[in-house]
Amino acid sequence: MVHDIYRVVSFDKVAPFTLRVHFDDGTSQVVDFRPVLQGEMYGPLQDSSLFDQVRIDPEVHTLVWPNGADFDPAILHNWSEAGAALKALAEKWVSAKHGTTGGAARSSTARR
Repeated sequence: MVHDIYRVVSFDKVAPFTLRVHFDDGTSQVVDFRPVLQGEMYGPLQDSSLFDQVRIDPEVHTLVWPNGADFDPAILHNWSEAGAALKALAEKWVSAKHGTTGGAARSSTARR
């Protein structure tokens, strides 16, 4: 399986919890993060003051936050396909936390 490598080169805030992310291949993607801000790693980013501290890590060329949260640049690049799978995974995190079972399928697109 081929895993394309992309680098985030810049981003712009376009709305609360929504960024336009620009990549080294000249493309950009508007990413609304709200549906995936769940769980131990991403849940704290529901606090806009923390979310707004996003920056580009100069070594791995992706978005990172002070609490250690990050996203694979390929996931960001392909958000129109990967975003739905991440949302389903986030719903599973919520279900697991509350001791309920969700019907969402397990996703291999996210590692967190």
